[in-house]
Amino acid sequence: MRKKFSYAILGLFALAGCSHMPQPPEVQTVEHVDLKRYLGTWYEIATLPAWFEKDAVAVTADYSLNPDGTVKVVNACRRKNLDGPKDVANGTARVVDTVSNAKLKVSFFLWFAGDYWIMELGKDYDYAVIGGPDRQYFWILSRTATMNETLYRAILQRAAGQGYDLSRLRKTPQRPSI
Repeated sequence: MRKKFSYAILGLFALAGCSHMPQPPEVQTVEHVDLKRYLGTWYEIATLPAWFEKDAVAVTADYSLNPDGTVKVVNACRRKNLDGPKDVANGTARVVDTVSNAKLKVSFFLWFAGDYWIMELGKDYDYAVIGGPDRQYFWILSRTATMNETLYRAILQRAAGQGYDLSRLRKTPQRPSI
């Protein structure tokens, strides 16, 4: 019994020590998003792979406004290759920070809503960088299927500065825009 208690005390000290470890600063978002300008089709340029995007290529996201003010989300992709079977997922996004419109919750299932924070946005709404407070998800989106390499590299550098580990980042194969 005494041995178990000693291990429990050691565990508490270890946890207490972890609480003093430096935490990365909160993920920064853009100051304001004009949702009407944000609507439309986006192409996924790169992502930190998530289980729901396994074997996904030619990934797109299409946003439109619902009558209740939420955003309709239609994500589409091909599986394994550009000619593979098409997969579509429908969801809903709601703004959770109405001052900036930059923090949303997106739900594809009734019981689960994920963070969708707009970290960067091109001045002409030509690209967007999406993440969340836990830094587990990350997407680079563009209005076209390709992105200028200089811009892409600059985005990666800024994301790393926000504490994102991009070692698993995967570029998303896309068909060139017509």
